[in-house]
Amino acid sequence: MEVRKSHECAGCSLKRIWSSGDTPGTANMRFCHHDDKVNVLNVHTRRPQWNISWFRTRTVLFAVSIFITLGIIFLFPWFRTSPFRFQHFLESGYSGLLACIYSDTMSKEAALSAPITAAFSSNGRTNVVQWDKYTLALHGQRVLVYSGEFHTFRLPVPSLWLDILQKFKAAGLNAVSVYTHWGLLNPAPGVVDFDAFRALQPLFDAALAAGVWVVLRPGPYINAETTAGGIAHWVTSQTEGSLRTNATDFNVAWQDYIQGVITQAAPNQITEGGPIIAIQVDNEYFQSGSGNAQYFAELEAAYHNSSIVVPLTYNDPGQDGNFVNGTGAVDIYGLDSYPQAFDCSHPQTWKPVVTNYYEYHEETNPGQPFYVPEFQGGSYDAWGPTAPGYTSCGEMTGAEFQSVFYRQLWASNAKLMNFYMVYGGTSWGGLPFPGVYTSYDYGAAIGESRVITTKFTELKAQGLFLRSSPEFLKTERVGNSTSGPCHVTNSAAFVTFLKNPDTGTGFWIARQTNSSSTALTAFNLTVTTSAGTVTIPRAVPNITLNGRQSKVIVTDYHYGTSSFILWSTAPIFFAGHIGNRDVLYITADSGEPSELALSHSGAVDFKFPDGVLEGGPFAVVDTETSLVLVSTSLTAGTFFAPVLDGTGPHASFWQIGTNSTLLVGGPYLVRNASLGTDGTLALYGDLNASVTLQVIGPPQMKAVTWNGKIVARNNTATNNLSRFSGTFIGHLTFSNPKITAPALTQWKFSDSLPEIQATFDDSSWIVANHTTTNVPFKPYYGDGRVLYGCDYGFCENIVLWRGHFDATGHERSVNLSINGGEAFAASVWLNSHFLGTSFGNSTNNLHILEETDDELIFPAGSLIPGAENVITIVQDNMGLNQTDGSMTDASKSPRGVRGFKLNNGTFGTWKVQGKIGGYTDFPDRVRGVLNEGGLFGERAGWHLPGFDTSNWVARDLSAGLPNGDAGVGFFATEFPLHIPPGFDVMLSFTFDESAQPYRALLFVNGWMMGKRVANLGPQFKFPVHQGILDYNGTNTVAIALWAMEAVPITPTLSLTVDTILQGGVGPIISNNPLWSPKGRGLRGLC
Repeated sequence: MEVRKSHECAGCSLKRIWSSGDTPGTANMRFCHHDDKVNVLNVHTRRPQWNISWFRTRTVLFAVSIFITLGIIFLFPWFRTSPFRFQHFLESGYSGLLACIYSDTMSKEAALSAPITAAFSSNGRTNVVQWDKYTLALHGQRVLVYSGEFHTFRLPVPSLWLDILQKFKAAGLNAVSVYTHWGLLNPAPGVVDFDAFRALQPLFDAALAAGVWVVLRPGPYINAETTAGGIAHWVTSQTEGSLRTNATDFNVAWQDYIQGVITQAAPNQITEGGPIIAIQVDNEYFQSGSGNAQYFAELEAAYHNSSIVVPLTYNDPGQDGNFVNGTGAVDIYGLDSYPQAFDCSHPQTWKPVVTNYYEYHEETNPGQPFYVPEFQGGSYDAWGPTAPGYTSCGEMTGAEFQSVFYRQLWASNAKLMNFYMVYGGTSWGGLPFPGVYTSYDYGAAIGESRVITTKFTELKAQGLFLRSSPEFLKTERVGNSTSGPCHVTNSAAFVTFLKNPDTGTGFWIARQTNSSSTALTAFNLTVTTSAGTVTIPRAVPNITLNGRQSKVIVTDYHYGTSSFILWSTAPIFFAGHIGNRDVLYITADSGEPSELALSHSGAVDFKFPDGVLEGGPFAVVDTETSLVLVSTSLTAGTFFAPVLDGTGPHASFWQIGTNSTLLVGGPYLVRNASLGTDGTLALYGDLNASVTLQVIGPPQMKAVTWNGKIVARNNTATNNLSRFSGTFIGHLTFSNPKITAPALTQWKFSDSLPEIQATFDDSSWIVANHTTTNVPFKPYYGDGRVLYGCDYGFCENIVLWRGHFDATGHERSVNLSINGGEAFAASVWLNSHFLGTSFGNSTNNLHILEETDDELIFPAGSLIPGAENVITIVQDNMGLNQTDGSMTDASKSPRGVRGFKLNNGTFGTWKVQGKIGGYTDFPDRVRGVLNEGGLFGERAGWHLPGFDTSNWVARDLSAGLPNGDAGVGFFATEFPLHIPPGFDVMLSFTFDESAQPYRALLFVNGWMMGKRVANLGPQFKFPVHQGILDYNGTNTVAIALWAMEAVPITPTLSLTVDTILQGGVGPIISNNPLWSPKGRGLRGLC
């Protein structure tokens, strides 16, 4: 029967006519556009004749092309039954092209819950964690590990660790990789400390609560741009044998630390209901060196002789095949890769993708999953006036980089991937190695202040796609554009074809052949499907790559319980089962035509709503069993997919503890969700603005709360999105508390360099009289004495040296070779007369000096003939070097005076003083071994809250030191904070940006949270977290100001509000002990 219908536009008399009796696929349409700038458009389309047999069966076919221009949608019908409506779309700026084909004869069951039948390997210690050449298997289920790096020691507030891991989970990650720091946990021989921020249990508890697995990486060597690569400082001085070898004394040195980690980790393994699924042995090392393999074997024996049962892994620094086989071989091998390297100066200049990952893996360890324990998630940044800063690092490794390079890993069939870093944090105190400054923001997806970035959004899109695609967990690489069978019509596009050998699902991963190209590249692709071979797309012109972009085209793709996609060139943001419906969320962007061929059983209710709420998707299919949503990728980026917890110890873990999820759109962050027995869905998260809340949930959802408060349902908007239960739209209001930071005023001042005064008594200081050292870098010149700080217990931060000599009157100068690490400085006085400062600077920020050699001339009147004179050196220690390839003893850095010569004279006694108590008896056990240095004020505890400054003089920080002298002074003040509960407020301390010759140590409530090197840069802004700051109390800030030249300096400091989020992270515990005379006394002071 022929049915003819006409539809008249409300704005004019032009009619659109189509007939169900016409030749299938033929449409003659005319559309009007009510805009003076656009003329009437005449369109004629005809569907090509496709030689695929199923198109000739009883199939309900329809296609819709969305072409949105100036807010108007044009729909081109290619179907024979469903009524067609011409609708308006209210979201301006949206332009894309989407085609959908539905067939009621192609419905398939997605048999994704079938038990794994393949043989899996294990380490023989547990079958809870197994693996084959594809993936890990946890409790018998394949798990693709999509992980991010986070170092708890760079966020010394344990209450905030859950915040980071909730953000990991919200970004689609299911695991976290964590270094532990030997130097912090084992600060002295026989001392292993898991108290305060060094505790690991809060991390494991937070991981369980958030639902992310843990790969623990305790080293002992971790690299990590931290001092000595994480090796305890005392070890670098006290061990004669080579570091990271089987040397007897080095073996003894790491035993307590590793046994301590084992004690903490063992009860938190997955086998015990905990989150730990693997432990990495050391890091980035070479098997071939003398004693190296044996060292690994000794570490592995320590784990195997304990209750650790999870697999041991390794991170190779490149494609070197270390520890795959032979002595020291691990259970699962991996390699790291930083394809863009670490120069962020030209963030738009890209290196090409690495194209041989797959071949290397097949040659090296084909029976194991392809594991990348570190893939570039950002970059560190070096000291120096030309250093670009972390904004540039974030740009260099931004969303475009993630799109192209991360999916290149997918195309290489990687199934265990960790991105270094996803949250970088702060290298506070003496944590950094000399190559980096305080901030360890890393340009990561989560910024140093804990804000989320555009990289977070791209990471989330990738993570949710992988979570939505269980068939991706088992794939073979079939070929690519150059090796077949990927046939593309444009050689500028490169496609790799992965296929699930069990289900036939195909993943065609496309990128530019020149991976750094910014061109718009259009192509067509010939794919093999269960219905035959077809060149796609069919209803739209082509597939496009918009510059630095990668896309995944899927074929024979199952999702939910019974839904099936024959092919899709539209990016899939989410696919799964929510409540009683299979839900698909795809995206379409301007200038990127996309196409979806979807098999659908039952009646199809295709619709375009008259209006779409701002920021929301629209449903193109809305039935009791199916929901298909479409929006721009920008809108999709506002959606999250929190899980609904199941039962058992892993209740929050996707696949293992729960398969229940929902979609929540609008908020800045969705942390978690739970559904009560009364049907109330409780959502928790953060807002940075008032937004529309959109929820796709189970049908039993009757009400929604946000952070404990009921959200009113917008019935009209909800019904416009979907007419079935399980959908909710409401409004969330951001209540801006208008928080302003207090001004930092009423500074008090005291001189902090009494050591240059004639009356100073250093009799309690340590005599520097060693003539031997375990440091392999020997002194250059002198009289045989070794003046290396760590040999006397002073391995971190500022160290002071005093060289005594009886003057004859003929002494004219002193030669000093000083080693402080890259970007160091050392200021020198003869008695009270300033001789000068030696700077570890360079005009090239990638080649900063780590030691200098100077002759310092004695000015007239500075020498006191016939009396004792003193050379005083204030030397900054920028941290110990990391090991350098096969030079494992590079971490035995010779920080101190490598050469000394008194011209026309002879030195008598040398004295040295660093942090009070050295690394054995330091009094501040909460803040730890790396927090303080050897300045007089630090030794006395002037930086601590509660220290009495009432007898100090009033002097503004901007006035600098009195008389424009070179020297060191302490400035301190207090300020209150009154930040209302329910808000997560990010604050920073911001110095002036001028390049003045000063260094400033920033202490906040006793924690050294920043080192400002004004003449070198680049950092001048220092984020400080709640927990370090008391958000409802009095706070102390102290500045140790080191003027390195005898010129007036005018530093300024302000507290700034960077971000205000409503919702917050819950109660934050501060642990900021007050000043106490215990352990400080008079020793080493005066």
